[in-house]
Amino acid sequence: MKNHGASASAVLIRIGASVLLALGPVLLTMGNAAGQGEYPTRTVRLLLGFAAGTAPDVAARLLGDKLSQGWGKPVVIENAIGASGNIAGERVARAEPDGHTLLLAANSGIVINPNLYEKMSYDPIKDLAPISLVYSYPNVLVVHKDVPANSVQELVALARARPGALTFASAGAGTTVHLAGEMLRSMARIDIQHVPYRGAVNLAPDLIAGRVNIFFGPTSAMLPLAREGKVRALAVSSSKRYVGAPHLPTMAECGFPEFDITVWWGLMAPAGTPSAVIQMLHRETARILALPEMRKRFDDIGIEPVGSSPAEFSAVITAELPKWAKVIREAGVRLD
Repeated sequence: MKNHGASASAVLIRIGASVLLALGPVLLTMGNAAGQGEYPTRTVRLLLGFAAGTAPDVAARLLGDKLSQGWGKPVVIENAIGASGNIAGERVARAEPDGHTLLLAANSGIVINPNLYEKMSYDPIKDLAPISLVYSYPNVLVVHKDVPANSVQELVALARARPGALTFASAGAGTTVHLAGEMLRSMARIDIQHVPYRGAVNLAPDLIAGRVNIFFGPTSAMLPLAREGKVRALAVSSSKRYVGAPHLPTMAECGFPEFDITVWWGLMAPAGTPSAVIQMLHRETARILALPEMRKRFDDIGIEPVGSSPAEFSAVITAELPKWAKVIREAGVRLD
């Protein structure tokens, strides 16, 4: 019976292969048609896991408006907030893979959460298809204006002289701003205390008031505060200097060569979306991101447009998964 079962399985596999061979040209034609003229056929939903008015929301609406203009079909932005982007990600992962439901995902939702959460209701790597990186930015290391440190080196020296006295804020456990602080604590071998907030609503006022001392914050929020003298910016978290603040050194330049955190956001679709649709979406996204008006609008909110190919986006995901696994493991952070 065992041999017969194996034989039956082999037959089924051969039948399945024959069916796929027969359907291949048909499926390819369907995919090409979807990508070349029949897509989109109705409203496209673009989901993201962050609130209206934030930099990701503004970027999504700018991109959505341009896509809608080019297609002659509405692009509706949906803010599915919660679980560090997991709610939005799951909704897109479970949607029909026809290109009419898309996700603007942060690296936190794609390469951090799988290493951070004990259980996830979907697999971002298997259940979502990369289309294009849309934009990126570094976090900025800032301190309260009364902290007696004008450089990263002075901040580290201060923390070593006052173990446990300095605090670093985050918008929640497992966010890039939290993990940046953990990375500094680990690499510099300093004792600084983590103060997590539920989002950024109360964080900035507490930082300005001096109730917390240190924060790795987004460029869009922190650079204006630094220009106004409300906080002091010391460095950026990326491996290269940020074009919006070229005077700020990188953490690598400040003595931490392995320190490299770049926050990115990318456009994704449900796995199984036809390749022709993916490629068409990539081409449209890259075209839009190259427009001078879009580059200026992105610059105004402190983010850098990218426009990578699906293959390049996939390579970034593959490279970052083990990096974040190591950071999270060393920080000892896990969420239910």
